Amino acid sequence: MKLTKPRIALICGILCISIFPILVKLRLTPGLISAFYRMFFALILLLPYVIVSKNFRIPSLKFALLAALCGILFSSDVAVWNIAIQESSATQASLLTNLSPVWVGIGSFLFLKSKPAPNFWIGTIVSLFGMVVLVGFEIFVEMNFNQAFLFAVLSGVLYSIYLMVSKNVLSKVDVLSFMTISLTSSSIYLGILCYSLNEPFTGFSDMGWFVLILQAFICQLCAWLSVSYATQHMRATRVSLSLLSQAVITSILAWFFLEEKINLQMVFGGIILLFGIRITFYDKTISLKSFF
Repeated sequence: MKLTKPRIALICGILCISIFPILVKLRLTPGLISAFYRMFFALILLLPYVIVSKNFRIPSLKFALLAALCGILFSSDVAVWNIAIQESSATQASLLTNLSPVWVGIGSFLFLKSKPAPNFWIGTIVSLFGMVVLVGFEIFVEMNFNQAFLFAVLSGVLYSIYLMVSKNVLSKVDVLSFMTISLTSSSIYLGILCYSLNEPFTGFSDMGWFVLILQAFICQLCAWLSVSYATQHMRATRVSLSLLSQAVITSILAWFFLEEKINLQMVFGGIILLFGIRITFYDKTISLKSFF
């Protein structure tokens, strides 16, 4: 598989996103306010560069509104996922959220001109099976069908809609302008929502503030500039499925920083997951020789 610029950007984005669950597990701030500061601090960090470099270009009203809608969709995804992971097991929340490639595939088939290739569906089935092996089959026995369950599923649906809409917008709007508009709408939307629900905007520890800034810079700004660039040049279905690989990286980081165990089953599941992603990047008829 040739490493083109969009694919390199996607890999960088996945690496940056992978630390996010580790930071959320620290529970240093409430889930909703954490989502707000992730967007707001990212906007504050991005604006000076956009202003000085004069890279912001005002798109047509239609695409400006769609970019703003992307901000609301993505921030809603982050908010409900934060709540889901804090009110249930991180494993359950991650598994349900990562159903997004299925929703993206269905949505692309119904609404986009670029239809998912057969390899996408094969790769999705293989990758989701790998995800199940990675997190453990027992998660289905222990799964609670409560508010956290619904929020985790909703997170995947919101994210899939975001990917499809942003794919359309990024065909007409450059990445920096798109990010500026979407982060602005995200910050305003989440700010109003947090204020309405009496979420605490202050009173966090020094470590809590540091984690919020880290989320904004690494998990939002660096990650989604990279992913948005990849989305601009690649199929939305490939991007969504590739993002599943963050589960493998997150498991390694959790083992290193949080002393969570990695067993042979998790290694095997990670290999299956990555193999499924590899299938989607091959356009010709699948054969054993294709992967070597």
